[in-house]
Amino acid sequence: MNLIIGITGMILLLAGFALNILKLKREDSFTYIILNILGGGLSTYYAVTLTAIPFVILETIWSLFAIYKLMVISIIKRPDAEKRDASI
Repeated sequence: MNLIIGITGMILLLAGFALNILKLKREDSFTYIILNILGGGLSTYYAVTLTAIPFVILETIWSLFAIYKLMVISIIKRPDAEKRDASI
């Protein structure tokens, strides 16, 4: 089962990468970011089960940056963000 989780994580990460390289998804698209969060999270879990510390660190940081990017675009794309910023 752990191998399936690891392979799924890898496929999600590679799918996001391929979609971006082929210019089908931008790096600030919701789909691209979610693929990175899920793929990184699953890959982190798999690396933990293998006690592969370098990959635990890599995949954890990958996931955290993707989560950060999701938060940034969520704030920027919120319709009320402009109104809130204008009132400050």
